[in-house]
Amino acid sequence: MRKQLRKTSIFRSRRRRFSPLALMGILLPAILVMVAGVSFAMPQVFSSHAAGVQHKKHHKHQNNQQQKHPQQQQMINCTLTVPANPLTAQGLATPYQLGDGCDEANKMQAAFVQGAVIDPAGNISVYNPLVVNQGQQPAAAPVIPTIPAGSTVGIWFGFNGNNLTLQDMNGSLQQGNCVNGTNGSIFGQYSYCNAPAFFQAAIAATAAGKINPNPANAALGTGKDGLTCPSVRDFSVVDQDQSDNVTTTYMINGTQQTNASDNRLLDVALDGALGCTPLMAPDLAHPGQMTTALPLNELQAAAQQADPLALVPMGDPMTLVDNTPNAVKTDLYRMGVDQPAVGDTDGGNTVTYCQNLLRIAPQRLVTDAPLTGAANSPDPAAANSLFTFLAQRFQTTFEGPLGTGLQCAAANQGPVQAQKNANGVAISATITVNGQTQCFDNIGNKVAMTVCINNGNGKNQQGQG
Repeated sequence: MRKQLRKTSIFRSRRRRFSPLALMGILLPAILVMVAGVSFAMPQVFSSHAAGVQHKKHHKHQNNQQQKHPQQQQMINCTLTVPANPLTAQGLATPYQLGDGCDEANKMQAAFVQGAVIDPAGNISVYNPLVVNQGQQPAAAPVIPTIPAGSTVGIWFGFNGNNLTLQDMNGSLQQGNCVNGTNGSIFGQYSYCNAPAFFQAAIAATAAGKINPNPANAALGTGKDGLTCPSVRDFSVVDQDQSDNVTTTYMINGTQQTNASDNRLLDVALDGALGCTPLMAPDLAHPGQMTTALPLNELQAAAQQADPLALVPMGDPMTLVDNTPNAVKTDLYRMGVDQPAVGDTDGGNTVTYCQNLLRIAPQRLVTDAPLTGAANSPDPAAANSLFTFLAQRFQTTFEGPLGTGLQCAAANQGPVQAQKNANGVAISATITVNGQTQCFDNIGNKVAMTVCINNGNGKNQQGQG
């Protein structure tokens, strides 16, 4: 599906860009026949917005776009107009305009922008520009940040729909060094402007010993589980399209709008459950406050994550071109999150990525089950606790379905199998580690296998497992 829009990249369906990837030799016996959907609506703290926004309400009901039901297959494709001179203080304070008939007040169509600044002294700060509907104005004038001369600005984008195409305004895409993907094949939910330059400035400041906050001194810490707190490059945390989206939130009509973000999942839900603390920097829109940001996550992960490092694989759905792995597009994606080129490191090997997922993630799911089971689900429509959310998320990442996962294993052959109630909400999970399969209820307790069997057979449909 292609749609030309002025000076923009071309729309491509994120759900149709995937080709099967066979991982031979690690397939496990079928445990329970339950394929999990995945959704990424995050909690509502640890982020900032430049000012409140009012939009006309969108009354048409829409469920979370990642739920795999027949009525939810329609693609959500929107444009986002980048204002002129986006890397300047005035550009950051100018609202981005959501177009193509999309509504920022509709959580399934909402776009998000996150900016970070590193000044000549090495100080990092965060500023999250506003997004408004095309032709509208913010309810209050955004704060114009103070940016010292010689600073380097990076901007990242997130989207709760399928494909967000950056649109030019008077040369803004070139001015901002913006990357939406390759010609004719955008990433989908993720894009960036000037991110490589920002990370280069941060690396130089680190080498000079003057970066603040200093990722090299920001140890990941130890969680309540006694393990090192995860980063965005930890195989216990990543999914099929790691390091996508941002931690930005907006207040719209009195309701906080959040980006469906892997980074927010870590910074808010997981860190909260495990007693970990994300790296933060001053929020230029709210003097005196600190906030999280995608570039901070990546800087800390680059400095602190132990081997094996999870780097964007060539099987990532956002980096495929015509359903085929593409090194050029994968490298462009990696550049936006400060990861080395495919040829310089792991070769982008998806099979190796799958093997590391298999070796690391299920065991940590088991270890952390009592903690994540006690935490609220980031998306109650997908799962009824953080534990069941993570379980169904892993299953989708590892098995597919086609277009959303890495297909490390055939359907229902992976080590984690989530069971759902009649509403499609994950309520329990079986996890196989070292050949031993155990059943866990929604609060992370080990329970009799009959609980998961009954849930998988459609019993216990009120769903507490």
